[in-house]
Amino acid sequence: MGFKISDAHNLLAKALDGSALRQKVIASNIANADTPFYKAKGVDFESALKKELNHKSNDLKLAITNQSHLSAIQNSSDNAQATIFIRDGHTTRNDGNSVDIDIETTQMSKNSLMFNALTAALKKDSMIFKSVIEASSKLQ
Repeated sequence: MGFKISDAHNLLAKALDGSALRQKVIASNIANADTPFYKAKGVDFESALKKELNHKSNDLKLAITNQSHLSAIQNSSDNAQATIFIRDGHTTRNDGNSVDIDIETTQMSKNSLMFNALTAALKKDSMIFKSVIEASSKLQ
């Protein structure tokens, strides 16, 4: 991913990666709408992001002033990955296929909105970083 600008930038970049993966899976579902026995798939990257966010909030070092205090538990989430799963609960057609074009187009629209929101947030985060660099260069 390159150098790390901020924790927020890192999380936004991971969310964009998850959104891109979701787009590929939705496109694959649509492409296989007429394939016999194909099961529609989904992507879960939100739980991986929550895990990463919880890990970031645990990075705050706690002062231990008494030996009786519990130590902070540090969970490494470097392996937090989006997971692809087969969607259950959808009606299977006579040919065994479970792709519903209405559901897929709805999922694609929702994912597009999420992607656009993440891109806007990433741009804003980068602009803040850029303005700090420009302001610090004027001070010298």
